[in-house]
Amino acid sequence: MKKFKIVIVGGGAAGISTASSILKRDPQANIAIIDPADTNYYQPGWTMVGGGIFDAPSTAKPMASVMPKNVTWLKNAVVRFVPDHNTVVLSNQEEVGYDVLVVCPGIQLNWSAIEGLEDTLGKNGVTSNYRYDLAPYTWQLVQQLKQGKAIFTQPPMPIKCAGAPQKAMYLSADHWQKQGCLQQISIDFCNAGAALFGVKDYVPALMQYIERYGVNLCFEEQLIKVDGIAKKAWFKTKTGIIEKPFDMLHVVPPQQTPECIRTSTLVDEKGWVSVHPETLQHTTYSNIFALGDVVNTTNAKTAAAARKQAPVVAVNVLAFLNQSADFYAYDGYGSCPLTVERGKIVLAEFGYGGKLMPTFPAWFLDGRQPTALAWFLKAKLLPYIYWEGMLKGQEWFVKPNKKYQ
Repeated sequence: MKKFKIVIVGGGAAGISTASSILKRDPQANIAIIDPADTNYYQPGWTMVGGGIFDAPSTAKPMASVMPKNVTWLKNAVVRFVPDHNTVVLSNQEEVGYDVLVVCPGIQLNWSAIEGLEDTLGKNGVTSNYRYDLAPYTWQLVQQLKQGKAIFTQPPMPIKCAGAPQKAMYLSADHWQKQGCLQQISIDFCNAGAALFGVKDYVPALMQYIERYGVNLCFEEQLIKVDGIAKKAWFKTKTGIIEKPFDMLHVVPPQQTPECIRTSTLVDEKGWVSVHPETLQHTTYSNIFALGDVVNTTNAKTAAAARKQAPVVAVNVLAFLNQSADFYAYDGYGSCPLTVERGKIVLAEFGYGGKLMPTFPAWFLDGRQPTALAWFLKAKLLPYIYWEGMLKGQEWFVKPNKKYQ
């Protein structure tokens, strides 16, 4: 059996950032990252691909090129957690042992939860920015549509980047407006939830764009079935099932933790990894930490949250290994740059309880208003911060500074 001091399950944004932050503090740390993927994706860029701003290849790099040096990469998948024996089991039935385990395999998109969806994705006007190969099709559909019905959906929470379903709609509507065909296109935003956005401070600015684009807001409507050939979608509402025709349908699927997580003893009753919301230490197994989209914390599931969580987990893992209780705290920070038009963004930044947590003073950048400066941050700076900062352990604006009491 292979054994490592620290085993990290997941080589996405959270896993690689955590490894890099640990190595920054202890260059000799004995770390293995377990992930079967060949490619690392900058997923926040897919909204921009669907809006014709980025090209898809710019959001992807070979996993080997971003894997930290001095880390053992086990190119495999975990199929079982055995926390009572400090091991995980891989798909080839090999066991890997650890002193500390960090769990961050990301979230699973449950396409099959919507009847008929998998048969029609990527054709018949049905698309999703939540997949690398489909985001370019979104932009293709937006350019082709001159009249008719466009539907954008949002599933029940929690999902990764809760603003992404409506970002796709704003960028599409902005293009149609600039092309002079918005008046000929009817737009529905069908949200399984009851509010446009979970933090009320940002809603007024968003509502201005809802009105500007003439969007029909449909709350508590959950997509359950699609017939791409017939161009029809069915939604579950409080009063029953309703049918809607469409010419373009942008779908965001329901989301859940991967099966190896859901079937493990690491989860709460809803299937999410149970951690202390501040230290990100597991509530049952003290030598397990978790971060990213799989945890049961109440923060927004975004890359920005993982960027803030990774250094905290790094510090706490090393403290644990040194038998110290000198832990640091994560404050729930998450960011959602809401692209309301090409060239302007409402930069939502908030922590636990919806507390506003702006990075910059309001005189410089007021996140509650659409600004070109926030667009510059999203379009130019954030991809660089991801590839050259976050994944390399550069903790710009996110160094742990709050001790856990």
